[in-house]
Amino acid sequence: MAILRQRSFYTVMNTSTLDMPEPSPGTILCVVGARPNFMKIAPIIRAFRAGPEPIDVRLVHTGQHYDAEMNDAFFSQLQIPRPDIELEVGSASHAVQTAEVMKRFEPVVDAESPRAVLVVGDVNSTIACALVAAKKNIPVIHVEAGLRSFDRAMPEEVNRVLTDQISTLLFTTEPAARQNLLREGVDDGQIHFVGNVMIDTLQHCLEQSIPAAETLAGQPGCELFLGGESGYCVLTLHRPSNVDEPEVFRSILDTVRTVSESIPVVFPVHPRTRNRMAELGLQGILESDRIACLQPLGYLEMLGLISGARLVMTDSGGLQEETTVVGVPCITLRENTERPVTVDQGTNTIVGQDRAQIIAVMHDVLQNGGKRGRVPELWDGKAAERIKQILNDWLPQVN
Repeated sequence: MAILRQRSFYTVMNTSTLDMPEPSPGTILCVVGARPNFMKIAPIIRAFRAGPEPIDVRLVHTGQHYDAEMNDAFFSQLQIPRPDIELEVGSASHAVQTAEVMKRFEPVVDAESPRAVLVVGDVNSTIACALVAAKKNIPVIHVEAGLRSFDRAMPEEVNRVLTDQISTLLFTTEPAARQNLLREGVDDGQIHFVGNVMIDTLQHCLEQSIPAAETLAGQPGCELFLGGESGYCVLTLHRPSNVDEPEVFRSILDTVRTVSESIPVVFPVHPRTRNRMAELGLQGILESDRIACLQPLGYLEMLGLISGARLVMTDSGGLQEETTVVGVPCITLRENTERPVTVDQGTNTIVGQDRAQIIAVMHDVLQNGGKRGRVPELWDGKAAERIKQILNDWLPQVN
């Protein structure tokens, strides 16, 4: 850890003074920054290091989201090796955080001289590290490319569009992503439909998921969640569009209270959401023996919880995908989604903040079983293996 800690402060120390191991030629730097990235990077690292043709990879954790307890749980549960390099950026505004990641990542790139930089998803670390690599003429590999909500008010949408424009290889999760990229001028030869690495992780971990009964043990009134005919609903909520505006947030929580009258609600509360509830004095709305407000859960706990749920209500992109695969109806509390395949083929319904529509979908689930979908093409747990095969053909061409 001493070396990692030193390496974290590239921005304030002369890199020549650091006691660093020599970089390996041909290394790919893989970047994670926030918890959703962990589920995407785990199967990639596993696939790259396995088999007769391993790809040399080093893992960089920017620390965009950092919680020691949660990080330890995710790395352990997902069997991710500890990061080779930790930048410890921390929270800040979008602009400051993006700039800080760039400042701390550039000396890493200079020291490592990687063959390529691989980024996943759409967080600030994704665009920041992609920009550093592109400006140094190092190829950028973007996993989960081409997803579009067409809502530029979402910071993630800006990150997605810009990252795709400066990427050399773009790996997509669904056919619509290719059309988005072609429309934006990306060369078809750069685009590869490989499937969804998030689902690789889900398939790998499903048998090890923690049963809901174990997660809810000791929670007040847990018999309501596990023993009733209605089952339970899982809620997650964290996007600024839902929690930053007081009246919008209050309305959503009021609707959740109404939903709980028909089906008990389990709510693992995101730290940002919990802080906003406290700031706005809204905690009382959810004070009910039919609503269990939990601390954030590890991946295996959350997977077990949603797998056993009757219904999921969320503003998370990842949960839209996971509920589609496990066959649980999902109500997405957003006006749009960058994952349309979960609506067209999966179990997802977009409702925005429309109280009447939320209640209507909930009643359809309880009375008729709700929306039934199918697993999209190539969401089979082998996306990372396909990425590795393509890279093994491509890497010899890279100077």
